Amino acid sequence: MDTISLTSPADFHCHLRQPPMSELVTPHVSKGGFRLAYIMPNTKPPITTTVQAIEYKKQLQKIEPNVEFLMTLYLSPDLTPEEVKKAKAAGVVGVKSYPRGVTTGSEGGIESYEVYYPVFQAMEEAGLVLNLHGEVPSDATHNICVLNAEIAFLPHLLKLHTEFPKLKIVLEHATTRQSVETVKSLGETVGCTITPHHLAMTADDWAGNSWHFCKPVAKFPDDRQALQDIIREGHPRFFLGSDSAPHPPKSKSTAMPSSPCAAGIYTSPILLPLVAHLLESFGALHRLEAFVSTNGRKYYEYEVPQGTAPVKLERAPLQIEEEWKLDGDAVVPFWAGKQLNWSIAQ
Repeated sequence: MDTISLTSPADFHCHLRQPPMSELVTPHVSKGGFRLAYIMPNTKPPITTTVQAIEYKKQLQKIEPNVEFLMTLYLSPDLTPEEVKKAKAAGVVGVKSYPRGVTTGSEGGIESYEVYYPVFQAMEEAGLVLNLHGEVPSDATHNICVLNAEIAFLPHLLKLHTEFPKLKIVLEHATTRQSVETVKSLGETVGCTITPHHLAMTADDWAGNSWHFCKPVAKFPDDRQALQDIIREGHPRFFLGSDSAPHPPKSKSTAMPSSPCAAGIYTSPILLPLVAHLLESFGALHRLEAFVSTNGRKYYEYEVPQGTAPVKLERAPLQIEEEWKLDGDAVVPFWAGKQLNWSIAQ
């Protein structure tokens, strides 16, 4: 095929930061072909209240009015069952959990899930989604590091699903075969996002390359194969969450013993052509619509608005920019300088 028409692509895991960085990167959501973005709350300071979430949404909509932004709260001691009810009434969609210290903006993350059980019960009743960063902190005593931190997290997912079987839970940015198999084994309330960069990379790609460093890190070839296979299979509870995470070039390209490089890979402005390029590379192009739109929208119960024009891709070379700049801010995208096989039709 030389053209593809997609109903309304939706990215169910996106970081847009705060001004002035958000001024640069927020328009890239639509530039990359997407009409809906599920926004992460690990800003500085984090989005912990309904009032903050609504104000943040207004800021993003002012920058880019052609995208529907779905908002989330940061799981913290500030979140109470009463705040959950207030969030639901205001249109907030989910709550994001970060284990303390595992990634960007997780300094205030949680150390125990049990203390939040009243919050989870309120979320279950209200219909809010629990989004899980599925890693535990590295711990040499228990032989935990970045390569097995996700696998070590899976018992927490299983326990949460057992305790709250009606609570919608999304395991974010899965990277391992064990994660894929675990989500498949659970009920209809458990979903899973997959990033394009984890479909492309293994550990060899980030070892020694700070531009490819993210959390969770890409793992083994067999893990990448499992991610590709589940998309090719067309499983309805696996869908796109780009985890597109902009950082200033300096924070990605330099590191000191006291200040490691930032974790995050930036894909928003090339997202739809990149996903099409990757799915075609492993024989899953026929699953593109399901992966970037249908599955996630069905899980989150967000139908395509009536009258929405489709997004069209054409088989035409797309040279990825080396860098995007606005005023004094800059970001470098994934695969900068490389060529993709697909472009968004004008």
